[in-house]
Amino acid sequence: MDNVDDARDELEKILNETEYTNYSDQPSTIFSIWLEKAKNWIADQLDHLFPALKTTSMLAGPILTIIIVITILLMVTVLFFVIRNRSRKRKFRETPPLQSTQEINWSYQMHVTEAMKQEDLEKFSSATRHLFIALLLYFHEKEWLEARIWKTNWEYYEELKKVNQQSADQFQHLAYFFDEATYGEREVQKEDYVQFQKEVMKYLSEADE
Repeated sequence: MDNVDDARDELEKILNETEYTNYSDQPSTIFSIWLEKAKNWIADQLDHLFPALKTTSMLAGPILTIIIVITILLMVTVLFFVIRNRSRKRKFRETPPLQSTQEINWSYQMHVTEAMKQEDLEKFSSATRHLFIALLLYFHEKEWLEARIWKTNWEYYEELKKVNQQSADQFQHLAYFFDEATYGEREVQKEDYVQFQKEVMKYLSEADE
């Protein structure tokens, strides 16, 4: 009995020591609190979905942590694409592709020639711009739209829809790529440019037939 009392006294002495008290009284970090709450919430949801499996006891802390990390990564990925899509739509609706009277005064053939020069210099962003403007002026020549410096790609898209819905959809796709290449959001690689070039030239080659 004396040994039990001695052990209890010794334990109380240890618990009352400053180092142990300071350690046990350290506040939890915000992240650890959030993580614990998230783990408990996920475990509760799994328990509700699969009550017979007793997922709370089956899924240990590390597994729940992995689930949370994967969920966060998915949320960040979704958020990235949402922001990117909104940015693309904003530029599509607000930014005129033609920036000077010289660009609109050139023929579409002149822009194609300039695009080839820029391509040879491996300046694919610049080549992309000239090819897109060539396409725009080609549609203008066919009277599918009316090219003006102050017009946005959204306005051109609306005009094209009245003439050819398929061409309008393709134009929208090409305009998104053009915006990213022109305004610095995307460094155009050769492979991307070649694909863009093929799609544009499908239209421009019709003029030579």
